Amino acid sequence: MNQSDFHLLGKYDQSIYVSKWIPEDKAPRAVIQLAHGMAEHITRYNDFAEKLVGAGYAVYGNDHRGHGKTAGSLENIGYFADEDGFNVVVEDMKLLTDTINEEYPKLPVFLFGHSMGSLLSRSYIARFGDGLKGVVLSGTTANTGLLGLVAVLLAKIECKIKGRKVPSKFLDSMVFGAFNKPYKPARTDFDWLSRDNEQVDLYVNDPYCGGVFTTGFFLDFFSGLSEMFKTQNTKKIPKELPMYIFSGELDPVGGKKGTMVKKTFEIYKNAGIKDIEIKLYPEARHEMLNETNKEDVYNDIIQWFNKKLG
Repeated sequence: MNQSDFHLLGKYDQSIYVSKWIPEDKAPRAVIQLAHGMAEHITRYNDFAEKLVGAGYAVYGNDHRGHGKTAGSLENIGYFADEDGFNVVVEDMKLLTDTINEEYPKLPVFLFGHSMGSLLSRSYIARFGDGLKGVVLSGTTANTGLLGLVAVLLAKIECKIKGRKVPSKFLDSMVFGAFNKPYKPARTDFDWLSRDNEQVDLYVNDPYCGGVFTTGFFLDFFSGLSEMFKTQNTKKIPKELPMYIFSGELDPVGGKKGTMVKKTFEIYKNAGIKDIEIKLYPEARHEMLNETNKEDVYNDIIQWFNKKLG
């Protein structure tokens, strides 16, 4: 496997860090583009990328704005952009897809999004889904209705009072505060991520993971979700786009026993998506790629990609 990195120039002259993993011994059969979750970075996907490369795929993924090497320093962690950050990050993903198409013009491209990355990916496929061979959503959730609108309002108030670049413990607690409750007495604040203590410790000890994000981030994020969840945007997703949704059954992001994941599946099915599958893993939590049964998860994903290629 050949791993390397490069940078793309995004909107507002933001340098976007990209990592890519390429098979060394043969030409790839397709490209997988990764979109990571909130408060993490693309380097955490190295093991998964290595597995994909072993199955004959090239893999690309960028650090989103306010994350990892795109943020550059710890002081810049947790801030998307001065305005419309959610959509700007989606446009960064499209910029990477365009780069992939330039480097591999004849290869199909799949999009894989985890958690926040799955939500960004859902916005992406409503705008640019025609250019994809398929999409995989990991650790996603559904519209919370009125609660989502309240979240936008509260974030607007916080931004006005504190400014956009101040970390918001209040909004952070509103989003994540209850996630660890099912695992009490908890060993760490992030037991909800995985049953694998080693993986949780790696996350806890990574300075680029798990921080408290800014008021501006939360406003952009909540606003972006509110727009993405609208029925008219769901209808824009190509009906022929294959979709695979998976999650841990005990993932708090997906609701009790995956209720919000199942709701997402039903929404897309009712919207006319013709090729859609769902899988919930019993007893598993949020980061299925870092769970105790991750090898089974890797194999299930690869089998789905292989099946779509025929």
